[in-house]
Amino acid sequence: MADLSTARQQQVVATSPVLRQLPPASRFVLRGGPQALVAAVGALGLPRSDSPCRAVRNDGRAALWLGPDERLLLGTADAAGETESLLQRALAGMPHSLVEISHAQGAFELRGARAATILNTGCPLDLDSAAFPVDMCTRTVFAKAQIVLWRTGAETFRVETARSFAPYVTKILALAACEAMS
Repeated sequence: MADLSTARQQQVVATSPVLRQLPPASRFVLRGGPQALVAAVGALGLPRSDSPCRAVRNDGRAALWLGPDERLLLGTADAAGETESLLQRALAGMPHSLVEISHAQGAFELRGARAATILNTGCPLDLDSAAFPVDMCTRTVFAKAQIVLWRTGAETFRVETARSFAPYVTKILALAACEAMS
């Protein structure tokens, strides 16, 4: 029998040559003071960073700065239990909030020379590489949906959104990609 939790993370979304759905992932929202944030990224083997709106990554894991006291922690779906155990041990006795949201969100990747232009059809941010460099991340909007946007490469973006909004967001992106490619 298929794992229901994995099946729930997979859903039909629009795709195009530049847009693809990413595999299921583990996701945790961590809120806490500086000591808790440092302990968490250390426990996950991630480099420490105090740069706002930046992601740090290592060995399939990432921590995205979404606020002064908030990080979105990403990893592989099969490592969710291990990640949670590592975090609980590292954060024991420290004030914090750790919430698993693995099944609440979906992710997809937009890649190519026109990726920023395609995203700007619904996202108001300046996505020029000088204003939004590699490893910059933020919570923003795309059309009427809230997203987390992370530039993972010079021409590559990861978009995280609520699973219920994924078909809406990807349909608009796929249409924009068709227009941009024609």
